[in-house]
Amino acid sequence: MKEDWVRIYSHSQAYNVEIVKALLADNNIESVILNKKDSNYFFGEVELYVSEEDVLIAKQIIDKNAL
Repeated sequence: MKEDWVRIYSHSQAYNVEIVKALLADNNIESVILNKKDSNYFFGEVELYVSEEDVLIAKQIIDKNAL
């Protein structure tokens, strides 16, 4: 992942993050998922990152879709 990427969304369930990633992809915004969830104890978050230049539009898309 590049240095200028910003976390814009996180959730404890990976499928919720995948839905947001697909929504952003539909709007031509590249994103990266970083899974910080512990595989043994199932705690932690799955995070979604976008480049700095896409942060504002990505947040607007997420807010518009109430995710």
